[in-house]
Amino acid sequence: MKEKFVPTYEGELRKHALEVPRCISECSGIRVFGRRIKSLVFSTDVAIIKNINADAVIAVYNFTPQPSITQAIISVSDVPVFAGVGGGYTNGQRSVNMAAAAEQLGAFGVVCNAMITNDAIRDIKAMVEIPLIFTVVSEHVDLEKRLAAGVDIVNVSGAARTPEIVAEIRAKYPELPIIATGGPTDETILAAIRAGANAITYTPPTSKDLFAKDMQEYRNWYEANRSQVDEMLNENLKTERHSLSVFTCVTGKGRRRTSCWPRRRPFPRRW
Repeated sequence: MKEKFVPTYEGELRKHALEVPRCISECSGIRVFGRRIKSLVFSTDVAIIKNINADAVIAVYNFTPQPSITQAIISVSDVPVFAGVGGGYTNGQRSVNMAAAAEQLGAFGVVCNAMITNDAIRDIKAMVEIPLIFTVVSEHVDLEKRLAAGVDIVNVSGAARTPEIVAEIRAKYPELPIIATGGPTDETILAAIRAGANAITYTPPTSKDLFAKDMQEYRNWYEANRSQVDEMLNENLKTERHSLSVFTCVTGKGRRRTSCWPRRRPFPRRW
């Protein structure tokens, strides 16, 4: 079958935005409220979230969940957000309240970690309509009871063993929606997809890593063009000095006085 031509527009300023690995497009995706989601960026960095082409955001972090953080991420994101609501130290009624707040703020789903109780899962599902995603870290978890309690989607996060865990879950539950961590390379991503993952979470480079790369490029560029850059800056400084306007002001005693002001000041001060 001939590959379809896809016209692309990037612009000059936004063409440096991050992209998820293209091999993620090979998975089936999971349709949530009419939106087909194949890639989820794992980040709470609003600059990264705003400048990446992932289909959705999975916003979990290692602090107690807070509505203000969920609100900030949802307000910045152009795509659906799946918000963490705890399950470890944050559990029980607090997780239920967080899930209700996340739904009201516009989250597409809530994410619980591996330690959440079945009672908390039932209470969350009794409170919200959005899907509940349960994080699986081992193939030995009693997934049957979790699903019976109300889990809608599983998120497999098993590090290097993720494909094996996904394969075992898929063998038992052929139609269960599965999200899986993709790992650092196209090979690890494809391994998770072939094992049965419907969607992939992608961990982008940090702002620190991106800045380190950019700053090194700036240093190299400056060293290669130092004389021209210094000459340009000196010329701009001379131009700025000549842009001062001279105003002649009259004091209350009738004496004339001359003063210089930058053009950005609309009127001279009164003497």
